[in-house]
Amino acid sequence: MAFFLTSTIYSLSLSLILAAAASASASAATNRPFSHHYVQTKPTPTAKKMTRLHFYFHDIVSGKNPTAMKIIGPKTAFGTTVIIDDPLTKGTKPGSTVVGRAQGLYALASQHDSSLLMAINFVFTYGKYNGSALGVMGLNNVLDAVRELPVVGGSGAFRFARGYALTNTVRYNLKTGDAVVQYNVTVMHA
Repeated sequence: MAFFLTSTIYSLSLSLILAAAASASASAATNRPFSHHYVQTKPTPTAKKMTRLHFYFHDIVSGKNPTAMKIIGPKTAFGTTVIIDDPLTKGTKPGSTVVGRAQGLYALASQHDSSLLMAINFVFTYGKYNGSALGVMGLNNVLDAVRELPVVGGSGAFRFARGYALTNTVRYNLKTGDAVVQYNVTVMHA
């Protein structure tokens, strides 16, 4: 009988200790701040390299294999949205060496001029930048001779990228809507 009482008291004590510990842990978890600044945290790496890229963007809306498809087309041009998977090449000709793809979308975002909102990733598939990407997001007034778009980030070799892209239309076919656009990109990255 003594063994039974000792065993029962031990089990009860252990249960109470575990319950108290669980309660304290739950209480501490609910009282934690939303965020905490760690003084010892090291800042992210700063841009250490500058890279300049030159390529051509082929926006193909006609033919059997278009690379740009209208997904929203209201009655007016305003709001028209196009999703793309356009080839990026070394030269202006369609058969030129493909160095990557422009994947994303653009939309006519102005009621007053030909300004596009561009949200595009340049995904590189060639050379030392194979597997890396740059993100571009900004305003592109397609009727300007030269446009500047911000590079807002990157991945792979372009991690922490910031920079700009200067772009100009090389060729635009009024009949088909197909275009070739030159990109000169300058980025700072880790």
